[in-house]
Amino acid sequence: MANWSDPRSSATPFRVGAAATRSDAYDAGLRSYMLSVYNYMTSGVLLTGIVALAFAFSGAVATLFDPVTGKPNALGWIVTIAPLGIVFAMSFGQQRMQTGTLKALFWAFAVLMGLSLSTVFLAYTGTSVAGAFFAAAAGFAGLSLVGYTTKRDLSAFGAFLTVGLIGLLVASVIAIFVPALNLMVSIVGVLIFAGLTAYDTQRTKAMYEYVAGTDQVDRVVVMAALSLYLDFINMFLFILRLFGAQRS
Repeated sequence: MANWSDPRSSATPFRVGAAATRSDAYDAGLRSYMLSVYNYMTSGVLLTGIVALAFAFSGAVATLFDPVTGKPNALGWIVTIAPLGIVFAMSFGQQRMQTGTLKALFWAFAVLMGLSLSTVFLAYTGTSVAGAFFAAAAGFAGLSLVGYTTKRDLSAFGAFLTVGLIGLLVASVIAIFVPALNLMVSIVGVLIFAGLTAYDTQRTKAMYEYVAGTDQVDRVVVMAALSLYLDFINMFLFILRLFGAQRS
């Protein structure tokens, strides 16, 4: 399997037989598989939130900044960049890594994201952070349900979103120098990750047909959970940027 997210896998699909028992077994397996994905994703988000809260309200978040300039120090940059490095390592090394290694990297990623996101409590009020979190959670749940239940093929939609994501990254860099673009970037960011939530959910569901009954299931579960985690966290951050009240 060249790519966990590519349905055109060389693996033999799990065929649903005409017998009702075969169909029931497939449906039960699919439910268990999706539940595992959501359990990993949710646990990762909760771990990130707990670490962020603990790091922020203990005052340890100050260790990420230079006390003189107020800018990120070496540790701050490591905490900021390390999660991206883990995502690339998992994405490009998934076929060479043991499933246990992927799981360990996923939890390490969630912890590092918690350290990185602890800084939002310095910029925004606690009420704003909580409001953005619950808004993102409600939006994610609804969009993921759409992706799971829709009969429409979202593959073409996913290609469009991927191009949009690249454009969003470019616009985000430009917005550093042109602050007037921040509002537009935030709105587009919410829309793109909302769409990716539905797309990634459908893609995750479709992959079950190709990995059911193989040793690839646990590996796909972790990678799918990572994708949905990223969708949720990015949607949360863009919602916070749009509606969050900044600390004075």
